[in-house]
Amino acid sequence: MALTTQRRDEIAEAARQVRIDTVRMVHAATCGHPGGPLGMADFMATLFMEHLRLDASNRHAPDRDRFVLGNGHTCAGYYSLLAQKGLIERDELLTFRKFGSPLQGHPHRNLDLGIDFSTGSLGNSLSVSVGMALAAKLNGWDSRIYSASSDGESQEGQIWEAATAAAHHGATNLTVLVDFNNVQIDGHMRDVMDVRDLRVKYDAFGWHAVDVDGHDIDAIDAALVAAREETSAPSALILHTKIGQGVSFMHDQPGWHGVAPNDEQARDALLELGVAEADVAAMIG
Repeated sequence: MALTTQRRDEIAEAARQVRIDTVRMVHAATCGHPGGPLGMADFMATLFMEHLRLDASNRHAPDRDRFVLGNGHTCAGYYSLLAQKGLIERDELLTFRKFGSPLQGHPHRNLDLGIDFSTGSLGNSLSVSVGMALAAKLNGWDSRIYSASSDGESQEGQIWEAATAAAHHGATNLTVLVDFNNVQIDGHMRDVMDVRDLRVKYDAFGWHAVDVDGHDIDAIDAALVAAREETSAPSALILHTKIGQGVSFMHDQPGWHGVAPNDEQARDALLELGVAEADVAAMIG
């Protein structure tokens, strides 16, 4: 069933909150990665608010859904969504990357917070997700495993070993969401090491694979529904996004892969995201 207008608006607002939280968290930490989570906000919000069966009531349930963030440096957006689902206290978000905080610059497994796996080393996420998917099947659980990845992570050979295993062993309860923004820390992906057409690649490996506009909430939702209904293969959603989406001066700029905004830049970003000027002054401090 298609999203109602009200539900689409709620997801869009959750994505806007992800962007606001990301700017605030990375600014407060004076380090981190703002561009990726801004670009991923629309598909991550659609996944978390509409499809992923994870909240404060079932965080320890063995048969719930699982999520693995392969491109772990984008975790500011992940933490924002966990807060929006009641798994993290909102006040704790501003401890991001601080000494002693559970919200470090890459996710650290903490089931109390709904964090299913420690990630950061690019390439291992899909292997972990395949294991989770096959374990769920062996246990007879009606669980779905969602794995976020990226075009940059797709340069790692381990991704394709895992893709082979997933199709061969029938991990049909697995969906990978690939953030395809053509940007990585050293520049544009097409210049650093071109991964070419990932939909064609995943299709060749035996997956149900589709290209999706990563900023179109209706298209993202429809693709996730189709993936859930697919019973013959694991699913790969190649989500075409723009790094820094929502903050115009970060758009398609590799320099914003891993740099914190200064006070003026954070102020400009929050204003562009629709935060009232009086509130921005309080947020920036």
